[in-house]
Amino acid sequence: MWGGRFSEPPDAILWNYKVDPADRRLLVDDLHGSLAHVTMLASVALITAEESHELHNGLRRLLADAADGTFEFVDTDEDVHTAVERRLHEVIGPVAGKLHTGRSRNDQIVLDLRLYLRRAGAERVAQLEGFVRLLADLAERHADTVISSYTHLQQAQPVPLGHHLLAYAFMAFRDRDRFLDALDRINVSPLGAGAGGGSSLPLDPARSAAELDLAAVFENSLDAVASRDFVAEYAFCCAQAMVHLSRLAEEIILWSTIEFDWVTFADRYTTGSSALPHKKNPDIAEHARGRTAAVIGDLTTLMALQKGLPLAYNSDLQDDKPPLFRADDTLAGTLTALAGMLAGADFHPPPPSSWTTSLDLAESLVRRGVPFRQAHEAVGKLVVRLLGAGRTLAEATDADLAGTHPLLEPADLMGPTESIRRRSTWGGGSPSSVHRQVAEIRRRLG
Repeated sequence: MWGGRFSEPPDAILWNYKVDPADRRLLVDDLHGSLAHVTMLASVALITAEESHELHNGLRRLLADAADGTFEFVDTDEDVHTAVERRLHEVIGPVAGKLHTGRSRNDQIVLDLRLYLRRAGAERVAQLEGFVRLLADLAERHADTVISSYTHLQQAQPVPLGHHLLAYAFMAFRDRDRFLDALDRINVSPLGAGAGGGSSLPLDPARSAAELDLAAVFENSLDAVASRDFVAEYAFCCAQAMVHLSRLAEEIILWSTIEFDWVTFADRYTTGSSALPHKKNPDIAEHARGRTAAVIGDLTTLMALQKGLPLAYNSDLQDDKPPLFRADDTLAGTLTALAGMLAGADFHPPPPSSWTTSLDLAESLVRRGVPFRQAHEAVGKLVVRLLGAGRTLAEATDADLAGTHPLLEPADLMGPTESIRRRSTWGGGSPSSVHRQVAEIRRRLG
């Protein structure tokens, strides 16, 4: 492809260091981009109708080979672009040399990446929507299952288990929205930018974009070939989604311990120990938690890769693909694995401590005009007295309540189930709120 300038072939050291097969997964995207480019070249009379026909037929044959897995790469293919041109020349002969008219690998690789991310992003959106639906279904099933919420990993207020699961559903929903927002910026055609300065040929970038159903055309040719912010943004979407999944993974790991005993996972989604016969390990959740670190690292790699690059194209940018593909693959696999694990989960949390209703007791006083700080202090002193006597809040007597504050009544002392049923604030942890949130999620997802 670039041998005319050189008097000797590339050394094996150069070749082995430079060539990375990672971009081979862009084969289908490269072929679709080439088909659109050929259509544009014919429309501006840079190739004849006969040449266009030959190029289209050859590219479609290669596309069929790619679809059935018979397209063969060889060691002398520097990248996916040269592989396509080499194979196209084998199929249709010298006319294949006209494919690169008005195009550079600089704008070609950006196009391939944008087409790939448009496909992959749509898949992640669908996966995240499926994950949200799964969490909503589980939440609806457990709208009346009472657990404790936690602050500082200490029991706080009683809430429905469904409310807890829906918190992750809304996180995943925002992750889905982030991908959709990023896809708007990804859906731009760089074809026509060439090596970076554009072309003297009468190219029609809008025609190429229309052929590929891309919503917009680049505004600045240097920016079009040199920028990878759309790659980093996509990786951020992956990383943020993985961070949310990692938080959920950490919780279900805790919940599956003997100490918590909130959930049991199906044997087919767990592993055992080579030494301890009794063990049943939540490996999927542990790998999700661990692999989140790698995806954060991939995002960091992509950010650092861009930080010192002068305009326009530099070969550093060739190294954007491995971290991008790793991040995307990791998120895709994690969503599939965690969804399978959760779909077969049996939730059986024990009831929360009666201490979790202490705020309800204080709010009973607030409703009768007592300033919250005074109510908080009075209930706090009751807690100290009960702990000193080795009793729980559920074991408080009428005399205990009367000694705490004269406005407290026996009916103010309630259990966790009654506490969540009295919850009235918007978005709060009550069964009715769980059902409303589930309905809203389903409405948004259609």
